[in-house]
Amino acid sequence: MKKFEIPEHYRSGIVGAVKERRKLQDPRKKDFAPAILDFGSVTFLLPRHFGFCYGVENAIEISYKAIAENPGKRIFLLSQMIHNPAVNDDLQAHGIQFIMDTEGNQLLPWDTITNEDVVITPAFGTTVEIEKFLNQKGIQTEKYNTTCPFVEKVWKRSSEIGTKGFTIIIHGKHKHEETRATFSHSYQNAPSIIIRDMKEAELLAKFIRKELPMAEFFNVFDKKYSNGFDPEKDLQRVGVVNQTTMLATETQAIADYFKGIMQEQNGEENYKEHFADTRDTLCYATNDNQQSTLEVLKHEADLALVIGGYNSSNTSQLVTILAEKMPVYFLQDETEIKSESEIHHFDYPSQKSLVKHEWLPKKENVRIVLTSGASCPDTVVEAVMAKVLSYFIIEKTIAEALDSI
Repeated sequence: MKKFEIPEHYRSGIVGAVKERRKLQDPRKKDFAPAILDFGSVTFLLPRHFGFCYGVENAIEISYKAIAENPGKRIFLLSQMIHNPAVNDDLQAHGIQFIMDTEGNQLLPWDTITNEDVVITPAFGTTVEIEKFLNQKGIQTEKYNTTCPFVEKVWKRSSEIGTKGFTIIIHGKHKHEETRATFSHSYQNAPSIIIRDMKEAELLAKFIRKELPMAEFFNVFDKKYSNGFDPEKDLQRVGVVNQTTMLATETQAIADYFKGIMQEQNGEENYKEHFADTRDTLCYATNDNQQSTLEVLKHEADLALVIGGYNSSNTSQLVTILAEKMPVYFLQDETEIKSESEIHHFDYPSQKSLVKHEWLPKKENVRIVLTSGASCPDTVVEAVMAKVLSYFIIEKTIAEALDSI
């Protein structure tokens, strides 16, 4: 796999050493067991895969290349390049300005941007409409387009099945940049609809089975379907694609569910005319990170620290997985850890910051799962590890801990 040139301040000595050892031990990525970093009084369990993925490193490399190649020019990002405050703050410190926020609200007027400016497309991609608008202004977006290749793969697959007459069901969050972009590309070729989860999948199935009046469809899925959508006709042939940062197992479960509906409605011998198999749209990095996190659940741990941007969808999925077995604290960075008896963390379902006292167990050996989202630099993970270590009498050196892997 390509090695990207990203700023050194995003790389970590300890975390990088852990990843390198695992890579040498398991070059084919067959072993999803966590790395055990034992310091004696505290042990960290690091999942086999976490942190920067291919798409994020690609986006970072292109963004800093744009800065280096355009001294004196104004440089803009359509929105946050990735969902991580440390990276976005660093880009802004280098003079990059954001045109929109993460929900598509305008931060800078379009008329302030000219064809003399550089515009970077974020890793999530952008809509067909924005691409056309920028091209009409004479702004070439191809050179600094950081759209993740795996997002583009979803667009390509949507186009393929859309041109064959299938309606596209997108598993995603309808306000998320990536989902908005995928939706825009999808409805160029086919009727499209966004569903959030299995609950909404089951609701949509009621319209396929004609258990609910078709007129109710437009209220139930308001702002989540393409123009001219006809539920009577457009729900007879479907395929499911995903926002690449959703739970891969949930996307597959939703696809399997609609496959079953089409078998039920049309018979086993005819369902392939009504259902398109799209399992190849699942992002390998999302899948690897989630499978690695599931593997951690087989090991005993007292708590988990999950690091990433609070608006990061893929990070929130790691929190959801780990919360099945242990207390989980979703942190933006090490500053959320105030002391060994107070931690500030983010509750994703309620979208609220919470405070937990006495969060560190008082026991002989504390076992902590430590992981991060796909847009979180390893240096932030290392800073969190260092903060936690400062509360313990460390019995082993870093070198000795690394030897325990």
